[in-house]
Amino acid sequence: MGKITVEACGIEGLKVITPAVFGDARGYFYETYHYEAYKEAGIDDIFVQDNQSASRRGVLRGLHFQIQHPQAKLVRVIKGEVFDVAVDLRPGSATYGKWHGELLSAENKKQFYIPKNFAHGFLVLSEEAEFCYKCTDFYRPGDEGGIIYNDPDIGVTWPIPEGMELILSEKDTKWGGIHSIER
Repeated sequence: MGKITVEACGIEGLKVITPAVFGDARGYFYETYHYEAYKEAGIDDIFVQDNQSASRRGVLRGLHFQIQHPQAKLVRVIKGEVFDVAVDLRPGSATYGKWHGELLSAENKKQFYIPKNFAHGFLVLSEEAEFCYKCTDFYRPGDEGGIIYNDPDIGVTWPIPEGMELILSEKDTKWGGIHSIER
């Protein structure tokens, strides 16, 4: 269809999507989501909720997952730049505990598709960032789990610039490692 380009990430199911952007002297246009194009690319999910957050430089959100009601997510950045991470938590997966990170920005317009049963998080690299994502299930209070962002058993290489002070929520400082997850 020519609307998107899809790259595999070395972990089955994870995909980086780059949309076709049409620009001229007035600005640009692109489709942020087109069901048929994504279905052709192997993403046949029905998204039921859209979320948006704003964060400042140094904010690290995650690594979060849903316990009883897992969500697939399609994430993108509409302002600024983040390093986005997904960790495979699928029971029995050959890549369980492996991670992939992707630089998402308003400039590159890339999207990151994260299937169900992955932990997800991101680090804001720009002064500010606005982050948008589609989910395949509704948010349910009390259904969120997490893994500490610097779990040595996962070994995410966060691109933390020298002098950057990380800003985490209280709950994100208290998560255990991947081996503390009850599955």
